[in-house]
Amino acid sequence: MTEKEMIKVSIEEFSRLQSYMLVSEKDSESYRLMKDRYIELKVILNSFGINLTEIDKIKE
Repeated sequence: MTEKEMIKVSIEEFSRLQSYMLVSEKDSESYRLMKDRYIELKVILNSFGINLTEIDKIKE
C-alpha cells in the first residue's frame, strides 16, 4: 500500500468511526473501544502531517 493509499484509508476510517462514536453512549464498552481506535487513527494521521482541525468531529 502506498503512503497516499494509507492516508486515504485512514481518513475514511477516521470519519466513519467518528460517525459511529457520535451515535453511541459515551459510557458504553463499544464507545471505549472505538475511542482507542480513534486515538490510534489520530496518531497515524498526525504522523502523516494531516491537519485534523477540519475533520475531527469528536475533539477529545
